[in-house]
Amino acid sequence: MEHVQTGKKDERFYELLQRLQETDFALVELNLYLDTHPNDEAAIAQYNHLVQQRWLLAQEYEKSFGPLMNFGHSFVRCPWNWNDTPWPWQV
Repeated sequence: MEHVQTGKKDERFYELLQRLQETDFALVELNLYLDTHPNDEAAIAQYNHLVQQRWLLAQEYEKSFGPLMNFGHSFVRCPWNWNDTPWPWQV
């Protein structure tokens, strides 16, 4: 799947981005919970599962649509595509 250069992305772009946002939200909430419940093994297992899920989602997104983060946190393809819009934080 390739991204469209016109600034309009296909449905998969938005689907993956939404799943990433949902996973990130759950990870933040679990992180906050674990700050006050550090021995909750079920919450730790759920957190670790979501970390793996997020990693796979990010890989799939970046393979199809480009990097999610810059400054060495994501791989980029040639050509450099940071100027392709919309950017993940603009959606």
